[in-house]
Amino acid sequence: MQHHSSGSSASSRRSFLRATGLAGVGTAAAMGLTVTPAAASEAAASSEAGTAGWRPDTDSPRFTVAVMPDTQYLFDDTSIRPEPVEASFRYLLDRGREDNIVFLAHLGDLTQNGLKHEFEPIGKAFELLDRRGLPYSVLAGNHDIDSSTDDQRGATPYLDAFGPRRFRRSRSFGGASPDGYNTFHTFRAAGREWLVLALDWRPSAAGIAWAADVIRRHPTAPVILTVHELIYADTYGEEGRFSDFGAQVWDRLVAGNDQIFLALNGHYWPPARTTRKNAAGNDVHAHIANYQNRYYGGAGMIRLYRFDLSRNTIDVETFSPWLLGQDDGRLNALERLEIEQTGPQDSFSVAIDFDRRFAGFAPVVPRPSRPAPSMVIPGTVAYWRFDGAHEDGSPAADTVADLSGRGNDLTKVTVQGSPATALTWSAQHHPDQPGHGSLCFGGAKSPLRGAYLQTVPTAPINTATFPTGYTVEAFVKLPADWDPGQNGWAALLSRWGLSREAGKTQGDPDEPVATLSLSPGREPQWAVYPVNLQGPVTNWGHELPLDTWWHVAVVNDGRHTTMYVDGCPVARNPATKAVGLSTVGQPWLLGGYEYGGKLDQVLHGWVGDVRIVDRALPVEQFMNA
Repeated sequence: MQHHSSGSSASSRRSFLRATGLAGVGTAAAMGLTVTPAAASEAAASSEAGTAGWRPDTDSPRFTVAVMPDTQYLFDDTSIRPEPVEASFRYLLDRGREDNIVFLAHLGDLTQNGLKHEFEPIGKAFELLDRRGLPYSVLAGNHDIDSSTDDQRGATPYLDAFGPRRFRRSRSFGGASPDGYNTFHTFRAAGREWLVLALDWRPSAAGIAWAADVIRRHPTAPVILTVHELIYADTYGEEGRFSDFGAQVWDRLVAGNDQIFLALNGHYWPPARTTRKNAAGNDVHAHIANYQNRYYGGAGMIRLYRFDLSRNTIDVETFSPWLLGQDDGRLNALERLEIEQTGPQDSFSVAIDFDRRFAGFAPVVPRPSRPAPSMVIPGTVAYWRFDGAHEDGSPAADTVADLSGRGNDLTKVTVQGSPATALTWSAQHHPDQPGHGSLCFGGAKSPLRGAYLQTVPTAPINTATFPTGYTVEAFVKLPADWDPGQNGWAALLSRWGLSREAGKTQGDPDEPVATLSLSPGREPQWAVYPVNLQGPVTNWGHELPLDTWWHVAVVNDGRHTTMYVDGCPVARNPATKAVGLSTVGQPWLLGGYEYGGKLDQVLHGWVGDVRIVDRALPVEQFMNA
């Protein structure tokens, strides 16, 4: 603890906590409620039931790391109040599966005076986690030991209670420095190993060297550093600054070890955060969490770091399970203020591109290209891809072969007045695309310019109606300068031939019989005239962010059509019975769109592999699978 300066979802959580008895027997007693031995036994059984060993989902991209800061005022000589800490632990145990909680880190100052009889009750509270196997780390704060000493101080009540012997059965425990005051822990989450360093109040030169060696021995693990003192702020809302000691830790350990991406400390208040570039030029996020100055010594406040690698975000929230678990009608005025901390230093999100941030020590291995024959599965009618020995940015060839062997080759058509570079080869591609290459279309509407491809007049696909179903797939990327006025309604894939020419009596008579287009809102649209209907049926996707590769698929099982974006079904898939695709026997267009009997638009963007199959494919057989 160091006083540097002073400084929803609550109701739903409270219902959960009260329903599962997480407030604990001690809470009820503190509130003056009568608790029978039977009720106490049932509460304990409820909160501690479960299979032996902690079993989080180690492959899910969503997981939670819990943090508990200074608890010293709850364990102060003869003033011992373990109930808030116990309630927090019970909350984590009962929410472990739902929140995919993988680890808990205590930030030090477990006790006020570092006395044996203070460590005994908090040590007992941690037994709740020991029994269920929830991995955790602790570290010595300045109140847990003689603050004038470093990690070479020798035996202490802290070391007796929370030294390496305590963790001998923990699967996450990796080891300790020879003095026992610095430890490291590992856990698996999101399909990889993560490392937690828990450093002493004042790690010696030997302790820092030990920590650096641990990192070296885990060369691909992202590291969360926990230490009692690192940054501070004078007032709430101010950006955190490194203390003198924190600056030493930065210089001696953090700056030169790119694997450390998150550093957490307690000690000071108010809460604060900052970001600093390390020697590799990457961000290190440093956060203070400490609530001991608040009512009831912080009431066992915990902070949840909810990692979501799919969203490249860590969502952070801070609250007291002990207070949330109490009967709302019995909360006093101060307790109501402490239930949940919602200020910008307590509840916030951290944006991290994890793949990019970790690329310096654990680069993502690109998926290799896959040979074309492996993509020509039974029923493949056409397969076009654009990889090969092409110079990036050079004009595309006049012909592109259909790799399905069905003879649906493509020929290039250039709009009059367009440059040779209106359609070029590109090395860009979707990360899950079989062929590592694409075509870059430089089309625009006003004035009409660009180049596109179309199937040869003799291509069998020109007359195909797909009565029993089909799957149409394409990879696409829209550039940052994509303009809705110039580029909206351009087609990735379409058919020559108007609805009126196909004998259709409903809908727009001048629109093509089939088109996979992009609306001015960048929504993929599959608008087709089925064989069995006089009017069109349309599937709509959502707005596609620019400068990002996407896989779009449309699947018809002979009755209904479903659009998928990156393997996920979209919302606007009509229930209309739609059989096959109408045709007037004219070519298909790649990157071109007809309206009213003439070319109306050319695509602006990249197109990767395109495949058409004459049956409905499951998602597992899509090209991006």
